Amino acid sequence: MSTTTPFVRTPWRGHADQSELDRWLPVAETVRERLAAGALERDRASARPAAELDVLREAGLDGLLVPIEFGGHGAHWETAFAITRILARADASVAQILGYHYLNQACITFYCPSGEQQADWYRRTSEGRWFWSDSFNPVSPDLSVVAEGENYRLNGLKRFATGASVADKIITGGIAQGGWHDGQLLIFAVDGQREGVEHLDDWDHLGQRASASGSVRYSNVLITPDDVIGVDLEEPFSTVVTPGVQLLFGNVYLGIAEGALAQARELTLARKNSWFLSTVDRYSDDPFVHRVFGELVSRTAAVEALADKLGRRFDTAAALGADTTAADRAELEIAIAQLKVVSTEVGLDVASRVFEVTGASSTSSANGLDIYWRNLRTHSLHDPVDYKKSEVGANYLTGAVAPISLYT
Repeated sequence: MSTTTPFVRTPWRGHADQSELDRWLPVAETVRERLAAGALERDRASARPAAELDVLREAGLDGLLVPIEFGGHGAHWETAFAITRILARADASVAQILGYHYLNQACITFYCPSGEQQADWYRRTSEGRWFWSDSFNPVSPDLSVVAEGENYRLNGLKRFATGASVADKIITGGIAQGGWHDGQLLIFAVDGQREGVEHLDDWDHLGQRASASGSVRYSNVLITPDDVIGVDLEEPFSTVVTPGVQLLFGNVYLGIAEGALAQARELTLARKNSWFLSTVDRYSDDPFVHRVFGELVSRTAAVEALADKLGRRFDTAAALGADTTAADRAELEIAIAQLKVVSTEVGLDVASRVFEVTGASSTSSANGLDIYWRNLRTHSLHDPVDYKKSEVGANYLTGAVAPISLYT
């Protein structure tokens, strides 16, 4: 396998047309309705969402971005991000897992060094209906990847491996010690249930409780040449995957806000009577209630417009392949960081302030209205928004670009 030439062909071309959106967005709405039925129960049980992944498979969402010639549906990133947003209105945990699936599956394109290898991986993922996750958390210690003949042995622990315990393939990697790839950052896909792969199920947090975000421990796991996706050569195209992750987060946060607003509307319309100082008969007619909804709905609509614009822009970036320049990548990073800032702050505000219009009764545990704030608050703390503000501000003032990392 070549380790010096970056992959130059990308299967992604053009943009989603209306027929593509008309086909897949109603599918997403149907799946959203199915997920909504048990979302609160899964949250309270911190359950692994294995059955929910089967729902996604039944709907064909697992192969959405796989090229048609390899058994997939050949859709676009704009559509994929819109679908995750729709699902996040009902179940942000499953939406995050699906978004991670798309981005980790896409490592086939971002890292494979040859068209033949890429085609083989895409065919296998289509035939196996594989779901993809990763364990690449940069704040955990690096994994040990040591040569053993033509193979490698993987050891170490990675925290916050969202979806790994229910995934078929886990993207991970490390600096190879010895062997054909000595000194290189090797990217490979591990079978989720391979011998030596242990899912610790230690995720017990305030929100995203059904996201299967526990740690993964690797104990002398065998890595063969067939597991290798490629080598990280630090060229601009492969690093486009990280702004893609940030764009996913922006859409999940937006979906959470939209979900909170939708439930708040139902609760408000169902409220009887009105506040005793009010001049109207029902809360839904109160001008103060109108004012709060008007503000929150308008700000959410603005975030939606930016997210839609960037979903389409990501397709343009993904189509560049090896023609991607450092400047292309930097511009995309900054634009998506702007979405991350506003989706975080608007989402948190919406998820908190809906209680102002739904009243004391809406705090009943049976309503589960708190799940939106808990999910967004928990996830957003794993990537502090102040650093995104700093990225955007420094670039605006001086043109500075943050060093490339798994968060930028």
